[in-house]
Amino acid sequence: MAETEALVRAEVESAPLEAPAARAPRVVIIGAGFGGLTCAKALARTMCEVLLVDRENHHCFQPLLYQVATAALSPKDVAWPVRAILRDQKNTAVLMADVSGVDRRARVVIAGERRIPYDYLVLATGAGHAYFGHDEWAPIAPGLKRIDDATDVRRRLLMAFEKAELTEDEAERMRLLTFAVIGGGPTGVELAGAIAEMARLTLAKDFRRIDPRTARVLLLEAAPRLLGAYPEKLSAYAKRMLEKKGVEVALDTKVEGVDRGGLDTSAGRIDAGAIVWAAGVAASPAAAWLGAEKDRAGRVAVTPELTLPGDDRVYVIGDTAAVKNADGSPVPGLAPAAKQMGAYVAKRIAAELRGERAPERFVYRHQGDLATIGRNAAVVRIGGVTLKGFVGWAFWSLAHVYLLIGARNRLAVAFNWAWDYVTAQRGVRLITRAAGR
Repeated sequence: MAETEALVRAEVESAPLEAPAARAPRVVIIGAGFGGLTCAKALARTMCEVLLVDRENHHCFQPLLYQVATAALSPKDVAWPVRAILRDQKNTAVLMADVSGVDRRARVVIAGERRIPYDYLVLATGAGHAYFGHDEWAPIAPGLKRIDDATDVRRRLLMAFEKAELTEDEAERMRLLTFAVIGGGPTGVELAGAIAEMARLTLAKDFRRIDPRTARVLLLEAAPRLLGAYPEKLSAYAKRMLEKKGVEVALDTKVEGVDRGGLDTSAGRIDAGAIVWAAGVAASPAAAWLGAEKDRAGRVAVTPELTLPGDDRVYVIGDTAAVKNADGSPVPGLAPAAKQMGAYVAKRIAAELRGERAPERFVYRHQGDLATIGRNAAVVRIGGVTLKGFVGWAFWSLAHVYLLIGARNRLAVAFNWAWDYVTAQRGVRLITRAAGR
């Protein structure tokens, strides 16, 4: 490992334009998300150098970020240092750097003044928030993609209750105790349910001048139903359970404006103390780096083998890629899909390095749809089987605990959930401030 890191450091510092000839082929993976990390781990026993590059030093389990945002889990429960994950993988080095471009002719990745040569490049740079042409809404209505996003949302939610406790203005108190979640997909549904439970259960006895149970939680969706990718029966169940928990669900409602005091919608004005965005995603700038064709969401159009058309040494996977199944349907932007792509690309690269025939086109195997609505309520679809209620919630919980990295994190999350279930208390109600805020 030390020799690999030393070699990487020497080449990066000297900024070569071409890879040295007398060394093992190098696979550079950009992004330590589900796809990139899976690809790196799958190349552990392959005769190549692996360099994993990310601007963060940790891998984040994004499906549980909403629980960090609503004080149910700590950031350390859903994130792990990448170096620690890969420290026993002798052919792999990790570089924390912010990639700004790719020179395909010279086969180098550009990260500031650094030039990182590659033989194979895997772009797994994920996606960010899409505000549909209104990026000015981002500072007011943050989404959930990174640990910083989750702690920022947590701060905004808890600060709204604190400010409501202080104010003497009843109208302002009502505004502060109104929380709007924009987007009725899995993240929006999970977040709205968690905010309602935090207000009505966790914070119910914490304040003296306000009653957190009077908080108004709204979930706004532009489409005619929630969870559009789920069967209509489960969508209707999710809406019914959210409303039972006190969430106001507004369907066929488009957001037309967002400001510090609230938001304007097709159904009228809503004054709100905190707004969270869960309505859409946009791919990273990878298409611009490659000079490649992209779709409306900015995802790179790839071949059935996940390579860049005309360049079989460049792979694009996960939310960065626009991938289609054999029947023409799009592969969803889900963690299991990204992991399957990462494993597939590793197999292709390993086969080529051994001089063997590479696997045929990528085939996505859908493993199911899961979304929780809160305590004792979730919707699950696996093949022709659907689960809901407590059974669905239990399955959702077990599945997410299983997917976490490391026994410590599995035990910590399982304990926190058990404690929350028994006591209705969330132990991470900390208001932290990011630098400059």
